[in-house]
Amino acid sequence: MEYVYASLLLHAAKKEINEDNLRNVLTAAGVTVDEVRLKALVAALKEINIDEVLKNATAMPVAVAAAPTAQTAQAPAQEKKEEEKKEEEKKVSEEEIAGGLASLFG
Repeated sequence: MEYVYASLLLHAAKKEINEDNLRNVLTAAGVTVDEVRLKALVAALKEINIDEVLKNATAMPVAVAAAPTAQTAQAPAQEKKEEEKKEEEKKVSEEEIAGGLASLFG
């Protein structure tokens, strides 16, 4: 993922996305550069219009966020059940601990 972020940084800075520039950004960020991944990404990005991809990518999350699902409505009830279950498990384990300590001193 850091390779993609470095590429986006270079694009935003209006710098050419090539092996040397990408390597410099990754090295500056403290990333150990994998030359194979570097070459593959640079080759793949030569075929892509990054501005077009970014324009389409920013429109998609808005559409997804605007459409609530039934699963979203069920989430709070499910979380409450899971919390209750965890509390029950916790009570059992506290009782077991108390019983274990009592046997040590009794």
